[in-house]
Amino acid sequence: MLRTTLAIVLLPVAACAQAGDPVAQGAPNADFTPAFPEQTRAPALDETAVTVEDFATGLAHPWGIAVLPDGGYLVTERPGQLRRVAADGSLSEPLGGVPEVDAREQGGLLDVAVADDFAETRRVWLTYAKRVDGGTVTAAATGVLSADGTRLEQVEDIFVQTPPSQNPMHYGSRVIVAPGGEEVFITTGEHFSMSDREKAQDLDTTYGKIVRVGATDGTAPDDNPFVGGEGIDSIWSYGHRNIQGAAIRPETGELWVIEHGPAGGDELNLIEPGANYGWPVVSYGVTYSGNPVGSGEASAEGMEQPVYYWDPVIAPGGMTFYQADLFDGWQGDALIGGLVASAVVRLELEDGLVVGEERVAEGIGRVRDVDVAPDGALLVLIDAPAPDGGIKRIAPAE
Repeated sequence: MLRTTLAIVLLPVAACAQAGDPVAQGAPNADFTPAFPEQTRAPALDETAVTVEDFATGLAHPWGIAVLPDGGYLVTERPGQLRRVAADGSLSEPLGGVPEVDAREQGGLLDVAVADDFAETRRVWLTYAKRVDGGTVTAAATGVLSADGTRLEQVEDIFVQTPPSQNPMHYGSRVIVAPGGEEVFITTGEHFSMSDREKAQDLDTTYGKIVRVGATDGTAPDDNPFVGGEGIDSIWSYGHRNIQGAAIRPETGELWVIEHGPAGGDELNLIEPGANYGWPVVSYGVTYSGNPVGSGEASAEGMEQPVYYWDPVIAPGGMTFYQADLFDGWQGDALIGGLVASAVVRLELEDGLVVGEERVAEGIGRVRDVDVAPDGALLVLIDAPAPDGGIKRIAPAE
């Protein structure tokens, strides 16, 4: 459907907090001291006045969005549909050739990405929950969008998580094209249950991992950290809970990810190959019942500290780094979808640390993914059942 012409203007609210105070977010669930001052509750940035309008409506639980070079987009719907969205917001019929998905609970058709040279290759990647013998897994497939844009062709899986789980939860499932385009990073979750989550520390499984594989054939590159040694060759990092946000920082080529914590402990992590990010041994959160996680500690030798964490949670969706000019002063900032935060969470980074935070368009809905339109406006996916699911466009208020 076409976007509406009605725009809602969200103006900054007069601040009651003192300079240097964090954004309003409630009391923490856990009583941990951050490892360094910038690790949580950064000072609130000046609030940005924005306009919010419907760009596309009538989607069913939209999950991932990718910008096409013609000004349009590909968007996934978790029940199993992939659609093209034109530059004017109109929706195509569901595309053919999409893999069959396991749409129970948190499963379904999840992320989508396109090649940097899509105009020539028409290469597309999808992640999805796949039903297999013995249970369900995170899978990633690649294919080619047909010349008429109506279907995917030559679709093949390039990654299938092992082993299968009986629990249709915590699929992770972002797919990020690595610099150079020869490999992709795929994030996975650990399927949530007490028994499954322990596999995040097990290098013989791909639960709670980031994997790096060949972009079209799924083979493990020779320079992956566990090739020829302990663990599955495709593993890039481990000890993750449920990574649903990931992006390459353009100015550095670094991989940054956002992962869901339990009650508290959502994490922003800078990923190093072979590193252990601690779950479920350490966490800045607690279980949903209030009990300690793992060791009951927030740090341990040999386990990486998050660059930043939230308690209470924002429940992170997708993320990107802002590189356009429409929002003055945002260049290089991280933009993160917040499901519970009901906002786009903007982080200002300096020397690899978070020095400021803003909740943009707070109250907009469950933000599952965020991307940047060619004109610099934000496009955010609102995760809701049809007809309420859709894409919102956020621009500076005039």
